[in-house]
Amino acid sequence: MGLFQFFHSRKLESGPVKVSPHPIAQDKLKAVMYGLAIGDALGVPYEFQQRDTFTCTGMVGHGTHNQPAGTWSDDTALSLATLDSFTECGGKPDTADMLMRYQMWLKHGMYMPDGKTFDSGITVATAIRSGHGCDGLDDNGNGSLMRMAPCAFYHLTDEEIRQVSAITHAHEISMTACVQYARIIERLLNHVPPYKTITDSGFPFDPTIPRTEVKSDGFVLHTLNAALWCLSNTDNYQDCVLAAVNLGEDTDTTASVAGALAGAIYGFESIPQEWVGKLRGRELIDMYVSEATRKR
Repeated sequence: MGLFQFFHSRKLESGPVKVSPHPIAQDKLKAVMYGLAIGDALGVPYEFQQRDTFTCTGMVGHGTHNQPAGTWSDDTALSLATLDSFTECGGKPDTADMLMRYQMWLKHGMYMPDGKTFDSGITVATAIRSGHGCDGLDDNGNGSLMRMAPCAFYHLTDEEIRQVSAITHAHEISMTACVQYARIIERLLNHVPPYKTITDSGFPFDPTIPRTEVKSDGFVLHTLNAALWCLSNTDNYQDCVLAAVNLGEDTDTTASVAGALAGAIYGFESIPQEWVGKLRGRELIDMYVSEATRKR
């Protein structure tokens, strides 16, 4: 039995899970986690491809990373690691524990569908290996934003969210964007209209800009803006994530961020069941969601 299988078998055999004192609605957490994972898996085959050189219409495999259809990447894996840490630490943002779980992902493929890590960003890998978040101006990729969705469920302060970002991305730009993203998800889950939610977050956003002006590279502010643009210019989960993938470039992260937002609004039932059925490793999502929402 490999390390990946051993770890998860031990989790399934373990005793009572340490849960947050704040009750978490399982349906909402499931919607957000599946929302981001489906978006991630849709985008994986097209990562780094230029806009309008391809058209994504559904779940396919191979492409950029030569992965089977339905394979998620670091976006989902590190989101699951973050969620797992919250569960094991009683809903508290224990950054040392999170770092340990991120190291298990990077070194041993933990939280991946088949125990194999691929597509790690430079800043993420550097920070995880060194144990120190990167804080240079050039260290403002979307590698902390992509794993921030679970923070929306734990009533964290802004500073606590910033600390979670700073495990890998410690520059003010990245930390602030992570706070804004988490707050947007929180309010969407509480049925606040999207436009008011975005406005209240303080993130500068114009939903009326043309698609040609929406940047979808790896810069954290571009990723958040692109995901919000897709959310604001569609009216259902499927169209939102497909719009995100078809922006090109950092397709998996843009679509995972957009997918978490769309999942928060439209719910799990809005996600095409064909895509859910093709998602590899979905039993891991079910397990971590169940553990996070289990009562004492």
